[in-house]
Formats: sequence, structure tokens, C-alpha cells
Amino acid sequence: MKAVRIHEYGSPDVLRYEDVDEPEPAADEVRVRVRAAGVNPVDWMTRKGLVERDELPWTVGWDAAGVVDAVGSDVSDLEVGDEVFGLVEFEYGGGTYAEAVTAPEDELVRKPASLSFEEAAGVPMAALTAWQALDAIDVDAGDRVLIHAAAGGVGHFAVQFARERGLHVIGTASGSNEEYLRELGVDEFVNYREQRFEEVLEPVDGVIDGVGGETFDRSLEILNEGGIIDKLPSPPTDEQQELADEQGVEAIMTNVRWNGEWFEDITELLADGTVSVTLDTVLPLSEAREAHRLSEAKHARGKIILTPGDDESASN
Repeated sequence: MKAVRIHEYGSPDVLRYEDVDEPEPAADEVRVRVRAAGVNPVDWMTRKGLVERDELPWTVGWDAAGVVDAVGSDVSDLEVGDEVFGLVEFEYGGGTYAEAVTAPEDELVRKPASLSFEEAAGVPMAALTAWQALDAIDVDAGDRVLIHAAAGGVGHFAVQFARERGLHVIGTASGSNEEYLRELGVDEFVNYREQRFEEVLEPVDGVIDGVGGETFDRSLEILNEGGIIDKLPSPPTDEQQELADEQGVEAIMTNVRWNGEWFEDITELLADGTVSVTLDTVLPLSEAREAHRLSEAKHARGKIILTPGDDESASN
């Protein structure tokens, strides 16, 4: 079968679209014929060596949606033919940039019929991150939450989950995303290219920071005492922790993890249309290099998706 692997760390050019052996499921696993794989920042961070693997080569990716085509001897719930999606053995497993992947049965959920495979593949890591981040910043209905990079993969889910939880939602993004984000449910919008959010906003009770850098530092200026800022790109530095302490706030980083109960809750919101998935770009698996370039540019609205296909030209 075809898969996208790295044999060394580096630029998108180290991604190889190549033939590999088809995996066989262990007793507690199923094999999924991948119909779509989601692209996440941690994919290219790993490719660059910022997050190292125990050994190479490694098949990239953790988000997948597809059809079960083989089951292990101890599998009791899923069956051949089931349409499923999930986060595959994050952070030490993965392997979803492929025509097939094996996964523990308990890390997959049946896909709602209302979701396409491409939409489903855009959900697991980004939606779980947004869900867990909102829990982590400890905000309640009526509280003011500031979401940076609100139009991105994690951000667009965070906006919708925050709206559903009854929060007052403030989103920052480029001006071209204002109408889109207001449709998703933001109560206030800040065009980061034309406005300094800390100068135009009233204080907030929690922050989800998908940008980092100076955006983190400036966010502390309007975070109420006792509030929490969740810095998603990377852990707060020692200096940032000290600055947060001086302001009387808490700085954390959510490390996303699989939680089947939470993912079932997310799936219900997707199935009934309360939450939607925005797809920025869908590319064939063979164009993984281009997908990584787009993701690293950090201007995608929603999710970037790869689909196994016949075009083998772009990432050989």
C-alpha cells in the first residue's frame, strides 16, 4: 500500500510517498481502510524534529476516518464495514497518512452518517484539543473567553464549543474571517492586523492562545486576576510563567489526549448539527508536502485534509 513516511527530519521535502507493507491488526485492534487523514501542526513539528520519534522511518499522522476492513480476535464492538474516525495512538503511534492503519478499537468511534470522511478526519485532534482547553481554563456560562487564531483548526471548534457552553466568545483572526466567525458564534471579533486586542477589549476570564509569542504576553494584560491562559503551540517559557505569576494569573499548556467519553460527546454535537467542521483544503495523499507547507503557513480556515488517491507525482 501507499503511505507517507519520514526517514529523516527536515523540510516538507523529507516526506516520502512510498510503498509499505499493509499492517495486520493485533488482537485488540482493527484495521481501517483510510478514506481521509487530518493534518495537524504536531505532524510537521514531528517532521522537523521538534518532536522526535523513537525510531525512523515513521508513517506520519494521527487523525483518520475510514472503513473497518479487518478486526482482531478480541475486538467486540466494531465490525468489518463500520465507518469510523478517531485519534490513533497519540502521541507514540500514529500512521494515518496511509491507505490503511491499525488502531485500538477503543480509540475509534462510528462516524455519523451526516459527516463526510473528509469532515470526520478533520475532527479528532483539533476538536479534542479545543474541548480540553475549554475545560482547562475553568470558565463558566456567561464568562468572557478570548480565542486567538479563532478561524483555525482548533480555534473554529473552540468557538463553537464555547458558544454551546454559554460563554461570551471573543475571537481574533484576520479581517477576511470576520463574517465566518460571527456565523460560528463569536460575540466580539478583533482583526489582529488592524487592532491591538488588549487596547479594544474589556478584561476576559480565560484565554485560549493558538498563536504564542507576543500574543501570549499581551493577553496577560487583559486576563482577570485568577484567570487561566492555555498556550497551545508550546509550553509557556520560564519568563512567561514569571510574567503570569506577577499578573496573578495561571499559564498552562493543554496536552491533548484521547478520551472516548469526550469524543462521544463531540460526535453527538456533530451528528445533530450543533457543531460543524470547516475544510480549508483537501489534497490527495501524494501531495502531503504541499499540505504541510499550507499548515505551516498558519493561514488555513479550518482543517487541511489528505485523501488516499492515484496521483503519485507530488511527494515521491
